[in-house]
Amino acid sequence: MHMLSVLNAFNSFPLAKLEVGHHLYWQLGNLKIHGQVFLTSWFVIGLLVIASIAATSNAKRIPKGIQNLMEYALEFIRDLAKNQLGEKDYRPWVPFIGTLFLFIFVSNWSGALIPWKLIKLPSGELAAPTNDINTTVALALLTSLAYFYAGFSKRGLGYFKKYIEPTPILLPIAILEDFTKPLSLSFRLFGNILADELVVGVLVLLVPLFVPLPVMALGLFTSAIQALVFATLAGAYIHEAIAGHGDEGHEEH
Repeated sequence: MHMLSVLNAFNSFPLAKLEVGHHLYWQLGNLKIHGQVFLTSWFVIGLLVIASIAATSNAKRIPKGIQNLMEYALEFIRDLAKNQLGEKDYRPWVPFIGTLFLFIFVSNWSGALIPWKLIKLPSGELAAPTNDINTTVALALLTSLAYFYAGFSKRGLGYFKKYIEPTPILLPIAILEDFTKPLSLSFRLFGNILADELVVGVLVLLVPLFVPLPVMALGLFTSAIQALVFATLAGAYIHEAIAGHGDEGHEEH
């Protein structure tokens, strides 16, 4: 009876109702999802699809306009993947790394350039998809699945050797490292984008003219850097899973 009274006392506090910000919720069975994140994510995906179709529908030998821009982006992503994974292994991972980079890049810039908050919703407010921790965690988990898949497909069961090399004593640290990678990826991206939007929002309220403009320009730069950092780390993690210990020395011989 005493235990039941303690549980009832805890239930009297509305802990489940505590949340950060206001959200537009969509009910999907027993699952409650943030609708405003899906709306802005679909907008970003739509922009990328339209740009891809426009760049490839009437491709010319000498690229101009949107075709030139998309080809430059493709070359940049190829160089990024090649630098992280090496000449031999980078090609299969260009689509994945490129998708991560372009989605995060356009998402970050949409938060800096588009006045989402002027669009009124029944509840909650629109913002960049990467402004929500659920989006950044999902991207980080996809990256984790990618480098686990890369390791298993390249090295088979030998992938597990990394957990006990150079000594089995390091097994707990190696396992902990696999958990900290997605945490660091997700919180770094989420924290930087959220902080940038909060700073700009506060400055716009305090000093509506001129002062926020340099901060917004700096936000565009840091948003692009965050996309580059995320894609670079994703490539580095995949390369680490593929290479293993001692492979570089064998390749030199």
